Amino acid sequence: MFVLRSVPLRPFVFALAGILWIGSTFAQSADGTERAIKAPLAPKSLFLDVARTGGLIVAVGERGHILVSVDGGATWTQADVPTTALLTGVWFHDRNHGWAVGHDAVILRTRDGAKSWQRVHWDPAAEAPFLDVWFADANRGFAIGAYGRCFVTADGGTTWTEQPVSEESDYHLNHIAPAANGKLYIAAESGVVYRSDDRGETWTALETSYEGSLFGILPLEGDSLLAFGLRGHMLRSDDAGATWTQIETGTTAMLNQAVRLTDGTIVVAGLAGCVLVSRDGGRTFSLHQQKSRAGLQALVDAGNHSLVIVGEAGVRRVPIPELLAGGAEVTR
Repeated sequence: MFVLRSVPLRPFVFALAGILWIGSTFAQSADGTERAIKAPLAPKSLFLDVARTGGLIVAVGERGHILVSVDGGATWTQADVPTTALLTGVWFHDRNHGWAVGHDAVILRTRDGAKSWQRVHWDPAAEAPFLDVWFADANRGFAIGAYGRCFVTADGGTTWTEQPVSEESDYHLNHIAPAANGKLYIAAESGVVYRSDDRGETWTALETSYEGSLFGILPLEGDSLLAFGLRGHMLRSDDAGATWTQIETGTTAMLNQAVRLTDGTIVVAGLAGCVLVSRDGGRTFSLHQQKSRAGLQALVDAGNHSLVIVGEAGVRRVPIPELLAGGAEVTR
């Protein structure tokens, strides 16, 4: 078992990249709030998550950078953001309402399609970053993170209340995802998956027989789902997490996030330029190693047979045929 408790990042291997920099990278508002500096090279910096709703794509990453695209990832605009914290997760309920979370226990909210952002929660003294965020609608949402922290809101993020997923453990909560049948799942460390059958009111811990950290989870049709994480480990369940089988991936790279395309193809992104593709509903996968070997953290379907992928090399729109061929070398 490999557990790194001291650096609760998603994924933790990017931690140093977010702090190894020299010089001033923030401005200050009249009220003293640090604001992310707008930088021409921001699209090539570290990004950890990306979300799409309709024609809007939003990516979040180091130094409080938030990039916004309204043309499927062809061009990007950097938003004005009231934090310099490393941002780890982003979610949009619709074209206007979105939230981002990150270090210093920061939660940001936009109500105008990422044009402006407000800081609605901030607690650096807690030393427990949020790692992901999800909203059921424009009002009820969850922010999850290190040491088992789970905060809920019923007013769109104006106020937050801590509501632990488990009273018995403090596993890092890495990723939250909804299934079409109403169930909610959380991928956590120590091979644990949490499931809620009542939209997050209560949670059940599911053992997977794997003891390493799980960084991502992808619900499929019915009660089927995939969970994946350290050293290329991927698990599949067809009974809502009651039992699991291991899926061969052909890699030992850390697996971070997956997306299911409109044609049913599943694409998984990982470190060292690892891309896994399944065309049989997630039962078998083929490995498509990217030439750049840059770590890949998150991805979304950008339409027109392309993906927007974020990670160590920044934000990129990549045609799917190019991705399957191994991509191109990336310069930073």
